[in-house]
Amino acid sequence: MFVKYFGLLTLVAVLVGCADAGGEGDADGTDLRYEVELRWTSFGIPHVKADDWGSLGYGFAYATATDAVCVIAKDVQMVNGNLSAHFGGDGGNLQSDIFHKAILTDAKLADYDAQQSERAKLMNAGYAAGYNRFLQDHQDTLPQSCAGADWVRPIDEKDLVRLALGVGIRYGLGRFQKQIADASPDTQLAESAVAEWGLPTGIGSNAVAIGRDLSATGRGLLLGNPHYPWHGASRFHMIHLTVPGELDVMGASLLTTNRVAIGFNQEIAWTHTVSTAKRFTLYRLKLNPQNPYEYFYDGDYRPIEQRSVTVTVLGDDGQLTAEQHQTYFTHYGPVVESEALAWKDGIAFAMRDAVIDNYLTAETYDALAKATSTADIEAAISQQGVYWTNTIAADRDGNAFYADISGTPNIDAALLQRCQISLPESMNYLILLRGDDSSCEWYDDPNTRVAGTLPAEKMPRVTRSDYVSNSNDSYWLSNPDAPLEGYSPVIGTEGTARSLRTRAGLTQLAELRAQKQTLALEDLQGMLYNQRNYGAELLLDDVLELCAGDGELAAVCSALRGWDRTMHIDAKGGHVWREFWRDARQIDGLYSEDFDSADPIRTPAGINTANAEVRAQVRQALLGAAKRLSDANIALDAPLASIQYVQRNGANIAIPGGEGWAGMFSMIRTNLQPNKGYARVFHGNSYIQTVGWDASGAVKAQGMLTYSQSPEPDSPHYQDLTELYSAGKWIDLPFTEAEISADPRLRTLLLRE
Repeated sequence: MFVKYFGLLTLVAVLVGCADAGGEGDADGTDLRYEVELRWTSFGIPHVKADDWGSLGYGFAYATATDAVCVIAKDVQMVNGNLSAHFGGDGGNLQSDIFHKAILTDAKLADYDAQQSERAKLMNAGYAAGYNRFLQDHQDTLPQSCAGADWVRPIDEKDLVRLALGVGIRYGLGRFQKQIADASPDTQLAESAVAEWGLPTGIGSNAVAIGRDLSATGRGLLLGNPHYPWHGASRFHMIHLTVPGELDVMGASLLTTNRVAIGFNQEIAWTHTVSTAKRFTLYRLKLNPQNPYEYFYDGDYRPIEQRSVTVTVLGDDGQLTAEQHQTYFTHYGPVVESEALAWKDGIAFAMRDAVIDNYLTAETYDALAKATSTADIEAAISQQGVYWTNTIAADRDGNAFYADISGTPNIDAALLQRCQISLPESMNYLILLRGDDSSCEWYDDPNTRVAGTLPAEKMPRVTRSDYVSNSNDSYWLSNPDAPLEGYSPVIGTEGTARSLRTRAGLTQLAELRAQKQTLALEDLQGMLYNQRNYGAELLLDDVLELCAGDGELAAVCSALRGWDRTMHIDAKGGHVWREFWRDARQIDGLYSEDFDSADPIRTPAGINTANAEVRAQVRQALLGAAKRLSDANIALDAPLASIQYVQRNGANIAIPGGEGWAGMFSMIRTNLQPNKGYARVFHGNSYIQTVGWDASGAVKAQGMLTYSQSPEPDSPHYQDLTELYSAGKWIDLPFTEAEISADPRLRTLLLRE
């Protein structure tokens, strides 16, 4: 068990240090391949210190596996296409295996490896060795969720490449595994998969960077607040990496990656938010009437490539069966098929992804980690290894920076006008292009490092001395005083209504600027932890006007009238607004004041109570909210703490916050469950960092990992931070040697191999 392991940690450090000591001049004459010092401070934050990149990777893996070995092990099986062999083919496992085997070929792995630096290769080799060392050291004490499992196995550098590529395609091709795995001219319409073409619900983030003009110290301030899954491989894990004289960076990585993804060093801090830029386009293929495996292109027919993959499937009888499956590819990319995009009647559809051939992540994030200014941040992300996010940063000199420099198709309005094929409104997120004409191909630009993608210099960015922010709307209002305009429509919209969450953040910033001459980290922290619902602040009074004299609405309106319009854990009534707004936001003509691009933060505004149809639908939305909650046996005036929580080892831990679409800046996404309420958080606030510098230039960082360091119930760090988050607290992020050494729970382990 983890508790047992950590209890013996100091002793283990001494034994390992003696037994495995080696290197030039050692008594046994052996050579040291890896040597790394691991130190854990309070809440299980690892600090990895090594003199070389291989040893850093070794320690990185060991430290991450300490909290998440089972998650890593299962993801390794996934990217190798082996889920069905261990867990059966149901639940999407078979399609996942077909997809990964077809996409992550040996040729693709070789292409990726050829573009990696020697440093990246050393770190990958070290990571594999460090992970395997962890398995060796803890083969009898693995977490209960994977103890004794045959799918927990040693890994090699190829597994690391597959994991890296798997993360890259997670929100591109990876969202359409079934549509790729099942594509066939023989598929019956009833068997076709429904495709969710828009971004997965809940994916998002908030970020605010404050510059010298507004900062109390004259130095930068940063709030990083990614909204990411609370379960699985996309969880964040806090970590601190040091190679003396070369690297000193702290922040968070995803559980199955080996770089700090969001973090800070002595000079800079950065974060990401998922951007609005498109990552792929679809191409409509005209097929040969005599052969559905050929498509017309520039006056001739091209063959559709068939890739045969073998998937091993565990049957209900416990026997393993090898199955052959076909996938299909064009020069654009894989053929995809859904209920709306069927492979029939002489038509098929292929997908081109802007990230699938991008192998620049390690190089980009190594440069981010070593940046010393926002100018360095801009240069780092201009290497084009950021896949699908905006970057927001601040530096010690007081600069605030925003950019959407990410993997994006290089197409413009002229190409869209020439080649785009219209789709139903429900699919308007998609770009569908003609696939029979080379003039509809993405443009190639000599200044881009990834074929067919927008070069960095054609993507939006701004450096300011007051502030920038982003909450997943486009680049347009990164600072409302200086809108960014004139970019390709595939990056995002300009002059359109912003989300309630974007408006909530910008409104709070405007209020802070009006109330105070300068801002501090506490002000940024308050933007998140005040748990204000901007949607209710803007619109609830108008809704309550409709309640007067309506006895059927008395109970639901009473709950809303008594609500303090926050989602603090002791607030009552916020869940009623959530359920009401779930329906009300869909009402046509809802607002009494339309969006005005000259007043984009305040508008649209007001409920259109003068319209009888709107009044009737608002009333129905109130009744619908009350009925859903009544059917789930949830009281309308229940305190949030009693109905929105996570369960940790038998204890319910209340979770503040709510959905961004309902008006929250502090984002938590849940589902309503009968007799429980919102008892499972699946997305939302995750790793949160607030970083600044004092007047002397010393970095000061506080943060929170809402779901704690480990997903394993038998870990001592399964719920400790979650309890603090519930109580509205922050922790110091110990970065300097003095801060690490002063931690009362400091534990040290020296690893040598």
